[in-house]
Amino acid sequence: MSDRKREGAHVLIDTYGRVATDLRVSLTDRCNLRCTYCMPEEGLQWLAKPDLLTDDEIVRLIDVAVRTLGIEEVRFTGGEPLLRPGLVGIVERVAALEPRPQMSLTTNGIGLKRTAPALKAAGLDRVNVSLDTLRPDVFKTLTRRDRHKDVLEGLTAAREAGLTPVKVNSVLMPGLNDDEAPDLLAWAVEHDYELRFIEQMPLDAQHGWKREGMVTAGDILASLRTRFELTAEGADARGSAPAERWLVDGGPHRVGVIASVTRPFCAACDRTRLTADGQIRTCLFATEETDLRAALRSGAPDEEIARIWRLAMWGKKAGAGLDDPSFVQPDRPMSAIGG
Repeated sequence: MSDRKREGAHVLIDTYGRVATDLRVSLTDRCNLRCTYCMPEEGLQWLAKPDLLTDDEIVRLIDVAVRTLGIEEVRFTGGEPLLRPGLVGIVERVAALEPRPQMSLTTNGIGLKRTAPALKAAGLDRVNVSLDTLRPDVFKTLTRRDRHKDVLEGLTAAREAGLTPVKVNSVLMPGLNDDEAPDLLAWAVEHDYELRFIEQMPLDAQHGWKREGMVTAGDILASLRTRFELTAEGADARGSAPAERWLVDGGPHRVGVIASVTRPFCAACDRTRLTADGQIRTCLFATEETDLRAALRSGAPDEEIARIWRLAMWGKKAGAGLDDPSFVQPDRPMSAIGG
């Protein structure tokens, strides 16, 4: 444990002893895809521009987090973060903070071909790119957009720019791409990407998710083992990471599975989340938020913002309870709260 984590009064600790060192920052609720498991085809009611945090406000909150609250990693998310006009500038300013956090970006990859070199030069360390299928027709069905080629080119650009390891996130959907797990892994190994399968989570605006219809971690692993030998890395190597990882055919390549529903990892969670409109969420599935934007815009000093943030995290619940029949799906879709 680092010295910063030991300073109990100055970290984001909850009543279960978990310390948040990983900050997820949603830069926008907008997206240029319409993935069936995230939002309706017509899109959503987007946040009004005055409700969004400004670039200066985002950088200030991240500064408070890394300088006084023990945050060590920052992940920029959306919506689609590449749609944020000031993204490169935000990355550059966060890279200049002391202490400097590790920085990553979760993106759908559209536009990454154009922006990857600038993001690397600004200080971004790596990227996670969402890609659920190798088949352009299935991509179009899943995302309602014909942009498969753009994502592949974005992945190549990220690797060539040095935003490595390039991680690819895939969600398998019954009847659409649930047969692609082995092909996706073979492709990822060939191109030196680290593939991670994510169980479909109840974060769709239509509330159409049903647990009994999802492709589980067990299903994914069984499919992969028809073609590959998988060797578990184990809990020590995993740490607080959400993905369980396996060596593929003895290594060095790895594949991960994030089993948020069937194998919850809440007990090791080290994340705190900042929405695009300045709310603190202690969990993707939280039903309550804490407003930092109001404090910012009322002239509150950094010490007061840090106090509010610590208080919000102190009230973090034990877990999401996705496998509990009484689970209540949050009202805000994933595009509004960050992945």
